[in-house]
Amino acid sequence: MKLYLAAAVLMLVLAVQTEAQDEPTLEQRFATFQTQVKAIADDLTEKTKDTFEKLDKSEFATKTKSWFSEQFEKMKQTLSLS
Repeated sequence: MKLYLAAAVLMLVLAVQTEAQDEPTLEQRFATFQTQVKAIADDLTEKTKDTFEKLDKSEFATKTKSWFSEQFEKMKQTLSLS
């Protein structure tokens, strides 16, 4: 009887241990989380960079830069004449 009880307890312990091994450890979860955050940050960085490049090369940005340059030159000329 004791042998059957010991065998049953041993089988129960082995079953619990194998289930516990399937779950990721806290360290593995943090490593996965870090990888996911890095991927999101890299993607966001790339999208932000592309957006700023498109904005910089847009017609609106070009015309605005030209207008400010012209206004600045006019102000310089006005101040130098005085």
